[in-house]
Formats: sequence, C-alpha cells, structure tokens
Amino acid sequence: MSEVHVARRSRLRADSASAGGTALVVTRPANVRYLVGAAPAGSVLLVGHAGDDVLLTHWDPATDQEEVVSRTAESGGLRTAVLDDDTDPAVAAAGLAAEAGAESVAVEEHHLTVARHRALTATVPGPRYTDLGFAVERQRLVKDEDEIAALRVAAEITDRALGELLESILVGRTERHLALELERRLIDHGADGPAFRTSVATGSHSGLAGHRPTDRRVEEGDFLTVCLGARFRGYRCQIGRTFVIGTSPADWQIELYEVVFAAQRAAREALAPGAECRAVDAAARQVLAAAGHGRALGPLTGRGVGLEIGEDPRLSPAAMGRLGACVPVTVEPGVHLPGRGGVRIDDTLVVRPPADGGPELLTITTKELLAL
Repeated sequence: MSEVHVARRSRLRADSASAGGTALVVTRPANVRYLVGAAPAGSVLLVGHAGDDVLLTHWDPATDQEEVVSRTAESGGLRTAVLDDDTDPAVAAAGLAAEAGAESVAVEEHHLTVARHRALTATVPGPRYTDLGFAVERQRLVKDEDEIAALRVAAEITDRALGELLESILVGRTERHLALELERRLIDHGADGPAFRTSVATGSHSGLAGHRPTDRRVEEGDFLTVCLGARFRGYRCQIGRTFVIGTSPADWQIELYEVVFAAQRAAREALAPGAECRAVDAAARQVLAAAGHGRALGPLTGRGVGLEIGEDPRLSPAAMGRLGACVPVTVEPGVHLPGRGGVRIDDTLVVRPPADGGPELLTITTKELLAL
C-alpha cells in the first residue's frame, strides 16, 4: 500500500498547489490514515511542498513504535518524527514547514479547535495560514478496488456475525447482552472491532435510529431491530435488519415491514453514477409518504461509508451533489411508531454503472421478514 499512499499524497499536493498551500498539515485521524496507512492515535501528517512528508507522533506504549518508524521510513520518502508528550504534533508540523521555507501552510480548520489554531499561529508566526478545507475528504469520496475489497471483507464478517446470532435463543436476553455478543462475534471473525456502537432494539424501541441498548428483555411478539458493522483494515460497513420474535408476525408488523422494504428497494434501485443524491432520498420518501409514513423517515436515507461511517455523500432532501461510480453508501430507511415499535432495513452498497450490473450489494443477509 505504500505506493498507493505516495500517490494519494502526490495528488493532494498537486490539487492544493493551486490554492496556495505550499505545505499541508493534516490532523483529522481518518485523513491521516488515508494518506499514510495505520498510524498511532493523535498523529499529524505534514505534506511538504517538495515531497518531504513527515508523520509526527507521540510515543505510544501500546504501539510497537519501532515498527511504525521502520514502516513509514520505507513508505516512499515518508519519515516519522517521535515527539515528547508536551509537544503538539500540529505545532511541530508547522514548525518543520517554516524551517523548510514554506511561505504558507494549509491546515484543516474544520478539525482544529480554536485553541489549537491559535497555538499554531502564536508559536510559528512566520508562514501565512490558509484553510485546506475538505480536500482530503473529497479525494476519499471515490474508493479504489483495494478499499472496496476491504469493505467487502468487513461486510462478510458482519453478515457472518449476524447470521450466527439468529441461530441462537433470543427470548429473555437483554438488548445490551445481544449487542455485546454481536461485537464479540465480529472480532472472533477477524474484525478490527465494531464500525460503530452496535444497536439492538426490541419491542417499543425497535425501529429507532441509533438506539442504545438497554436492559429490556426480548419478548414473544416483539419486533427486533439490529444495526451493526465491522471495521476491517480501517474500513467500515453497516447492516440493519428487523425480525419478529415468535411463531408468526402480526398483520400490522407485516404491513409496516413491507412498506419499509419497498422504500429501501426504491432507493437501492435509484443508485447509479450521475444520479442526484436527493433523488435517491426522494425515491424512499415517496414510498413512505404514500403509505402515510412520510414524516417517519429521519433527515437522511443514506450516507457514504469508508474509513468513517457518515462520510460524504449524504442522501438527503437537501443534498446537492451527484453520485459517482465506486462510491460506497448505505441505504437505511426506517419507520418507528411510538409505543409500538418499528422497522429499519440498512444495507451497504457500492455505486456501479448499469453496464457493470448496477449497485453492488455488500451486505447480503436476507431481508425476508423472519420469525425467530
């Protein structure tokens, strides 16, 4: 991957040159990872104007620092500077840029705190400071095949963990217990860890987006909504499914599930290179609105995934962009009926052109309404 990271930094350097940023200081963790690979927490990357790139980090007893230094030293000219605990890596990066003669330094103002930005300008007053903006995030938007391969593995791990849970006895167990078991299973199957906090919601909690598991126990007749994802080599996926506990679902549960499933299918079918992001969102909303649940859908129908859950693009009514090929997104509509429960169906897909078979579904656990 070192050659890939070198190319990414070179592209960022070229794209930023026109904005006048002769040296770039990257502080957002996901952006640092994208440009250098795995790095100790809190690391900062200096992308120099002459290709003299430096990863600045603190000594981390939990990390084999010698291995990190050795690896980055061989990574296409990237060198590592290990700092003492009192030195802010961002300030040190700006200092190195000034010593190298950089007239201006572009920083990620959307990530730096006000206090940290003031420390930069006060400690290293020489260069002119500009805003790098979301340049790295824009570069991260379209994934290469290695990134998509990592997402596929993350999805496979997630599907396997969820499938195993469905084969176990669920009645009487708490939401919290089930969530912890799912996260353990993710790691058992090779995940770095969960992609986000696992959500298990049962009964009146089901269908709530981002529900934090409680000590409520699974009961016969409940809807059970599960939302989880694995993190593999830094890349994250998401799956959400809803099941019924008991021998057969009630009529209202079947009806609600069919509506949400139809909305999710409409949004998935709208995914294509060139499609407006808000048009994908509208496809799901129109189905829900026709069934009387137009206000039940949250602020978005889906979002980008990769090194983070919740990257661009956003599939929402206000979204202005269009989808590109090789952009992974979630499609995650849901309806919650207060006091009764609800349904969520989430998938991770990669946008592909029709000639390549259309959107690639990564999360393949059945969307049939199973009675468990």
